[in-house]
Amino acid sequence: MKIDLPEKRYYGIGEVAKAFSVNNSLIRFWEKEFDIIKPKKNNKGDRKFTSEDIKNLELIYHLVKERGFKLEGAKKYLKENKHKSISSFEIIKKLEGIKIELLKFKEHL
Repeated sequence: MKIDLPEKRYYGIGEVAKAFSVNNSLIRFWEKEFDIIKPKKNNKGDRKFTSEDIKNLELIYHLVKERGFKLEGAKKYLKENKHKSISSFEIIKKLEGIKIELLKFKEHL
């Protein structure tokens, strides 16, 4: 899944939910379930997600929605492979981006 968000310091929950094509309530639920998501909150209580939060949400989305992990399985996976899973996931994302670019290049030949 390619998340298409503009480069900003903070993202609102609506922007994040729309980028992942999920409801705001799912983002709030994942925030409660996974301790790696820690959005900042302003005085009104509005959540402001950083780019680090977005990367963590991408990883959770990948595990739960794309690979079919149950929540407990995803939590266990993240706990056991904390550094390994994030770096592997980022490498896979970059390789998928390269693949897309190469396929576009092939079409133009």
